[in-house]
Amino acid sequence: MDIPIDWLLEGEGWIQYRARRDLLGQAEAEPRVAAARAAMLADARVVALLAGLAGEVIASHKSAGQPFHRLTFLADLGLRIGDPGVEPILARILASRTPEGPFGLPMNIAEGHGGSGEAVMAWALCDAPLVVYALVKFGLEKEPAVHRAIDSLTGLVRQNGWPCAVSSTLGGWRGPGRREDPCPFATLAMLKLLAEVDSLRDGHEARAGTETLMDLWQNSRTRHPYIFYMGTDFRKLKYPFIWYDLLYVLEVLSRFEWVRGDARFADMLAVLRAKADAQGRFTPESVWTAWKAWEFGQKKAPSRGLTLAAWRVMGRVGIHRQDAKHAKQER
Repeated sequence: MDIPIDWLLEGEGWIQYRARRDLLGQAEAEPRVAAARAAMLADARVVALLAGLAGEVIASHKSAGQPFHRLTFLADLGLRIGDPGVEPILARILASRTPEGPFGLPMNIAEGHGGSGEAVMAWALCDAPLVVYALVKFGLEKEPAVHRAIDSLTGLVRQNGWPCAVSSTLGGWRGPGRREDPCPFATLAMLKLLAEVDSLRDGHEARAGTETLMDLWQNSRTRHPYIFYMGTDFRKLKYPFIWYDLLYVLEVLSRFEWVRGDARFADMLAVLRAKADAQGRFTPESVWTAWKAWEFGQKKAPSRGLTLAAWRVMGRVGIHRQDAKHAKQER
């Protein structure tokens, strides 16, 4: 199985840009990288995502169209301060800092689920780390308010990862699980954030979180905290990164070097590799309908976006690293 780099470089601007940066290791200043990035910024769907980040009320964190998921996707693409439409969004987020430190979002938790049924500014550990992650990726890591948010969220870690935790404005609400259990998605979101912070990437908090997720994989038949399963649906490939699934967990875990030699991680990676076709391409097995306008929003043909994400994970563990090095010189 070879990396289908030529096929990826025939894709849309954002795919070309990320393939050149992530798989070929080409510099931002290289003309082909700059051209691909310009095409990405001009993409009508990217422009629409930026324009639509107005802070709608959140009623379900799993809903793929929620603004913080769109924000994270744009951060993953590589948008940054100075790009059209970015700075007003960042200013709005920075102005929403809560007394506890994290940034708030307008939320409405129904009374039947332990909320008030009214919209309040709040945060939960299944959204706050992703908002802060986006701020770091956009270039605001040195912002004092961002530092405070990182410290506040990191401090919530326990020996078994991160719990279901929320801001004081949500009262006693929490997800459907035992209080002592870790929340798998909160732990995943926190690890995604910590992987971007040099001073925390190798810390005990990150090690506790990665161990929690790998232990859940090893015991996936018996442990399902907060009703997060790692069964058939979990193993279906889908993109972008929205909820708790195989590719998202692999993407985050692969950012931590000590994980890459772990047998449990290798077992997860083997499930991913087995899903490639003979050309090294990956086809979505499940889709988010909110993203149906994108090429990964279908299940009939290989997706360049999904394939890029899969090979980014495999590249971090050395699969076809030499092929990518050679390709960098040729393209």
